[in-house]
Amino acid sequence: MKAFTYQRADSVTQAATAAIKPGAKIIAGGTNLLDLMKLQVETPSRLIDINRLPLDRIEETPEGGLRIGTMVRNSDLAADPRVRLRYGVLSRALLAGASAQLRNKATTGGNLLQRTRCYYFYDITKPCNKRIPGSGCAALAGFNRIHAILGTSEHCIATHPSDMAVAMRALDAKVETVNRQGETTVIPIAEFHRLPGNTPEIETSLKPGEIITSVTLPPPPPGVQVYRKVRDRASYAFALVSVAAIVDSARGRIRSARLAFGGLAHKPWRIEQAEQRLANASADTASFNAAANAVLEGARGFSGNDFKLPLTRRTLHSVMAETTRT
Repeated sequence: MKAFTYQRADSVTQAATAAIKPGAKIIAGGTNLLDLMKLQVETPSRLIDINRLPLDRIEETPEGGLRIGTMVRNSDLAADPRVRLRYGVLSRALLAGASAQLRNKATTGGNLLQRTRCYYFYDITKPCNKRIPGSGCAALAGFNRIHAILGTSEHCIATHPSDMAVAMRALDAKVETVNRQGETTVIPIAEFHRLPGNTPEIETSLKPGEIITSVTLPPPPPGVQVYRKVRDRASYAFALVSVAAIVDSARGRIRSARLAFGGLAHKPWRIEQAEQRLANASADTASFNAAANAVLEGARGFSGNDFKLPLTRRTLHSVMAETTRT
């Protein structure tokens, strides 16, 4: 680990002002950043600690939703009675991630900003366009079992590792930010994470010096909420395929459905056409197949992860069968 300076921020604007300087990084729980620093994937010259800022509350909104401070720990968010009762998909997604010890440290904002677990991104001896733009993508012809099949480019096939972000995508969350001038911005989570394109090193729509202060959830949508995570082992593993589903159905017919996928792309993946094919449709194999076809349109495997195409289809079928069971 390389030497760095350390600063404790006394205000949000102070943290944002410090974060705009070259080589500066915000640190909260540090569950991802510290690992990357030890491996010299990240080599910040300055860390700005925001743990003392009053951003650790979960509050009701006038519209009937929740505002979740960026410093709310994953374990506290998953256990909050309001989240468990009204946003079960989010609580289940959080509990499916990492270990209890890490959830006790990891924060809401940090979870959204965590970086890919691509093996080649973590190995500084290998080319990685995300780590060193223009160096190449070793995963394209390498060991790519966990990599993306949707939204990829010739520059990057990494996936976003967050479980929480997938559930928040299904819930239409909004990310609230502040810059060094104290100006606030609200970013729909659909626009927060970026696909790799030819700039995979740019992962979010945050501007320099802009920091997350909270995430807002709208009132909960009707329906059964499920989070299904398929992985190589039962705990402490990242998703090969995950689905956050909110399905409103009755008497064998689907009124509406929301579907967000993890483990498939550089960002949580949600396809409006798939949801449209399920709306007002029978809860049967034909409808589930139609939705799966929409989700997988344009999907491409890279030899080692070809299995994700049928796995995505089977996982979606299983989730839809569970949520429409009468």
